[in-house]
Amino acid sequence: METLHSRDGTRIAYEVSGSGPALVLVNGALSERGAFTRLRPLLDAHFTLIAYDRRGRGDSGDTAPYSPERELEDLVAVLEAAGAPAFVFGHSSGAILALRAAMSGAPMRRLAVNEPPFILPGTRTVPPREITARIADLIATNDREGALRTFLLEQVGLPPAAFEQMKSSPAWPRLLAIAHTAAYDSELAGDSALPVAPLSQLSVPTLVLNGTASFPWLAETARALTQALPNARAVHLEGQPHSPAADVLAPALLSFFQ
Repeated sequence: METLHSRDGTRIAYEVSGSGPALVLVNGALSERGAFTRLRPLLDAHFTLIAYDRRGRGDSGDTAPYSPERELEDLVAVLEAAGAPAFVFGHSSGAILALRAAMSGAPMRRLAVNEPPFILPGTRTVPPREITARIADLIATNDREGALRTFLLEQVGLPPAAFEQMKSSPAWPRLLAIAHTAAYDSELAGDSALPVAPLSQLSVPTLVLNGTASFPWLAETARALTQALPNARAVHLEGQPHSPAADVLAPALLSFFQ
């Protein structure tokens, strides 16, 4: 593990492995840099991989108050440490973060995103803007389960049965430990709308991934995102859920970045 300091002084922890051109990995909600443990061995021979803990998670610091702008600065700091411009892959809310960073001018050679959870009108219920404050209030009263329930059912759109399964899984204690970051991802999503106009100005070559067994509304988002970007390629990961298997994701990334 190595560390750097973001613009506001927050410590950001990251891991480096492999050799070759730099590829920065940006994890999604309720996860840490370890989310890429299975992907690393499949890519280490081709890239210098940099996976980092987003602020408030794992070994990284957490400077209050949170704002999406500080997260953009974190990613820029990691890119600079990687020797920008670098390749970037973002998953889910990490894909939103990577896209927002690219739109703000962060130096990237190429960008791959998997299912950023922007919501197109009519595809599903749009979470109310006050949901971020509700999640933060639940964290303030130490109701971490309530915060996760609100985030996962209302923001993410999981069915109640899936939430109950998560509660009984071995990962549940880890999810409770980083439940406070659910408010961060909610704020990062903003109004959940696809920012078509800024995306239309983004020239970086972009790979838009989606799993054919994922939520149908995310397939619609992927389609619209590909259409909005002037230099995009779409790849459908056959039979894959929202979090694709490493041995399916790796070949798609290799084909795009090499």
